[in-house]
Amino acid sequence: MTVVTAHPAALSLVVPTYNERERLADLVHAIFRGYADRGIDGELVIVDDNSPDGTGRIADDLARQYRITVIHRAGKLGLGTAVVAGFEAASAPVVGVIDADLSHPPEMPPRMLAVMNRTSADIVIGSRYISGGGTRNWPFLRRVMSRLACFAARPLTPVVDATSGLFLIRRDLARKIRISAGGFKICLELLVRGRPGSVVEVPYVFSDRAAGESKMNLKEALGYVTQLRDLWRFQRSRPRTPQTYQRIRPEDFR
Repeated sequence: MTVVTAHPAALSLVVPTYNERERLADLVHAIFRGYADRGIDGELVIVDDNSPDGTGRIADDLARQYRITVIHRAGKLGLGTAVVAGFEAASAPVVGVIDADLSHPPEMPPRMLAVMNRTSADIVIGSRYISGGGTRNWPFLRRVMSRLACFAARPLTPVVDATSGLFLIRRDLARKIRISAGGFKICLELLVRGRPGSVVEVPYVFSDRAAGESKMNLKEALGYVTQLRDLWRFQRSRPRTPQTYQRIRPEDFR
């Protein structure tokens, strides 16, 4: 691990990686350009699951140029535990998650941080399915599956895109939550188990990966069904707490 000893950052983004060497450098350069453009003292926490393609070595090289902490794990342990490990290593009071393959626009997190600061939200979620959001280069079946996954989560949360992989959350809140899901839907886990008092959704356009392989498969889909069952049980066992929810219109999100 490359240890950051400087003062705390303003924003810590966690990037879980497994075989992402083709796009990782492009992502890192773009994120730090975005930090600089907005005057944000930001950092990255790259959590690599022993990628056989050498992603971890590339991350180490990038950490010599930028404020990056690299966590090398012994094997492919799953996205959920990677996010938890990244949150634990983060120094900023606000943490977030972004994909390594540039499917999430790297300029989004600084804009989302501005919304969080303006609204005092506990969590800000990048949404594909509110006004101004969308998907690009997705096969029809993937679009249908994604919409169905979001629809299935609606009884648990008012968030339209609760399966989003792009979000920011207050670090203190994130660290209090025991994340049980090992798969993709970490945002939903945080929304239900964390019970944030204020949630904001902002629009963005998701672009399907231009390199490498999607990690979505039948195993992940079945795991999501199990996750929904467990979250239903969790929510039924505890009284609901007051929560404010807001969607940001495209013209108000700059």
